[in-house]
Amino acid sequence: MSNFRNRTTTGYTARDARVRPTCPFCGTAIARPSEPDVKRPGEMPVGSCSCGAVYAYDATGHNLGAAFSEALVFACNMDWDLAWNLLPGEDYLEELVENYDMESNFIIPTGSYEGRRVSGALYFIRLHNDIQEVTGQGVQKRLDRSRPAAVTGDSTYRPNAAKTLTKKEIEDLVSRYEYAPLLETATRDTKVLRYLQRLLYSGDELLRLRAADILGKVCGIIAQTRPGPVSNLMQRMVTSVTNADFGSSSWGAVDAIGEIISNAPDIFAGYIPVLYQFLEEEPALRPGVLRVLAKIAAQNNDLIDKSLAYFLKYVHADDPATRGYTLLLIGNLGARNLNLGAAEAREALNRLTEDGYEVGIYMNGCIEKRRIGQLAAEALKKLKK
Repeated sequence: MSNFRNRTTTGYTARDARVRPTCPFCGTAIARPSEPDVKRPGEMPVGSCSCGAVYAYDATGHNLGAAFSEALVFACNMDWDLAWNLLPGEDYLEELVENYDMESNFIIPTGSYEGRRVSGALYFIRLHNDIQEVTGQGVQKRLDRSRPAAVTGDSTYRPNAAKTLTKKEIEDLVSRYEYAPLLETATRDTKVLRYLQRLLYSGDELLRLRAADILGKVCGIIAQTRPGPVSNLMQRMVTSVTNADFGSSSWGAVDAIGEIISNAPDIFAGYIPVLYQFLEEEPALRPGVLRVLAKIAAQNNDLIDKSLAYFLKYVHADDPATRGYTLLLIGNLGARNLNLGAAEAREALNRLTEDGYEVGIYMNGCIEKRRIGQLAAEALKKLKK
């Protein structure tokens, strides 16, 4: 994700009272945004261009972070996981068209039309062609089922006027691993950080892991426009782990630190050496640290600047969870450093393929029972590629 926005104003002159809106990528005239038959709270009107670009309408011009999120997720056919794993420039392009008036379906360069103040904006996202091939048909089907968006002549439409979620509602959503409403809430209310952080200290392991997972996703959104609150949270969690007695509360904080890095690596990858420090100095934290390092490596293994040999010693640990997550990490690192431990890793992993001990591995909101031998075989397969 990116804070970068191109503001499209080329071609407007002082004499233009209104300008027909066009796609900033291909120049084709665009239709007024529409909204689905069943509208979720906070959802913005959206539309699409024949070139494959989609756009979200922010009536106020002050909720551009939400408009960006809405357009990106809609372009991904409402696949939140896909959306938050895409990279600006590499996977999609973005443009911002300001002074859009949905009532007239015109751009109003002066910001005032027929006695009304016009401050709306259209946030455009154009996925690269290979991703569009996967999502485009679903996006079109959603638009085919949509209806004209309600027009408020005084620009009083507020896409983010949904009520604030309570602590209990947030806990219920986390317990069900339903994070879409929390991601939407994060675009307008950073208090969700505090409520999610509270769940990191739960005695329920699955709830704690889901809270850390979702907190990372929420921080990934907030950090794009307001990195300050997320940075403060990271500093507090690192301090809490450093000064803790390494009980379950520390495990929750470690997972949250890793999840935030994974979701906003361009801002917080500098904290990865802190994870190495925890890994080496605190055996009680090792399963959690290895878990989040495996998650970071799955997103971008270039962020892990240690060789396979650095982690290999942990496949021999007495703790099964430490062995299991080490194997997951080694697999995600792959054969990137062939001359730095890959051969030794293959030999060690071959010996572990007969290990029948089962461990619980957290992935995508669930704890799955996996055999050590199965994890070793999967990691070995990746090393051989």
